[in-house]
Amino acid sequence: MNQRITIMLDEDIIKKLRTLQAKQIKESTESVSFSKVISDCLAKSLK
Repeated sequence: MNQRITIMLDEDIIKKLRTLQAKQIKESTESVSFSKVISDCLAKSLK
């Protein structure tokens, strides 16, 4: 179950995440939300 939360991110982290999002959008035929990018990065780093 997804839960809505609020987080504060530094500008450099946001830029890196937006770049990653843009790359995923180019490689996919579906939309890729910013929330999904953040969630995927967190899940990958916590494994």
